[in-house]
Amino acid sequence: MVRFENVGMRYGAGPEVLRDVTFVLEAGSFTFLTGLSGAGKTTLLRLIDMMQPPSRGLVTLFSRDLSVTKRSEFPALRRRIGVVFQDFRLLPHLSAFDNVALPLRLAGRRENEYEQDVEELLSWVGLGDRMRAKPATLSGGEQQRIAIARAVVARPDLLIADEPTGNVDAEIGQRLIRLFAELNRLGTTVLIATHDRALIEGMRAREMRLVDGRLVEMRTQRP
Repeated sequence: MVRFENVGMRYGAGPEVLRDVTFVLEAGSFTFLTGLSGAGKTTLLRLIDMMQPPSRGLVTLFSRDLSVTKRSEFPALRRRIGVVFQDFRLLPHLSAFDNVALPLRLAGRRENEYEQDVEELLSWVGLGDRMRAKPATLSGGEQQRIAIARAVVARPDLLIADEPTGNVDAEIGQRLIRLFAELNRLGTTVLIATHDRALIEGMRAREMRLVDGRLVEMRTQRP
């Protein structure tokens, strides 16, 4: 599903943010990416989402070497990925419902085909009564939950999430992790970057840890 081979990443003439990172995410796996702020977690996720190329090394996504894949092919690859950004990236002129439904509309589905699914998902993340609200009227935690719902609504092949529970309370956080686990059970490969040890505890999932841009620890969490 995802393969990094000796990947390095630097911005401009600065020091490398990622150094010789090598790993494989198998299809259907569930993985936590951990590390302190500045360790390189967000940069690693940006490379997977093709937002920028690595400075060196090889990134393979869905068996495609991204270094030789045409940029015109990137949109089709991105449609197979659900992404939860730290800054949410909601469209301000759309309601909560319309933001979540956007990936389905772009895929050509009609509203009567997905309306119930979107409403049920928004209810699951605790926003059943805010479906018609615009992002500007919502709290940061509510916007985060909309972003998560949008990322998972189309059941992507790969889900990557950057601190998805950073703006929600513990109860909602546990509900969201159950949502990710269910999506994974249905076949989605999941990679979650987080500082939240409570989120990781109790999950039988692989953990990859970044320290100063290097992948120094890989292990499996036990319940």
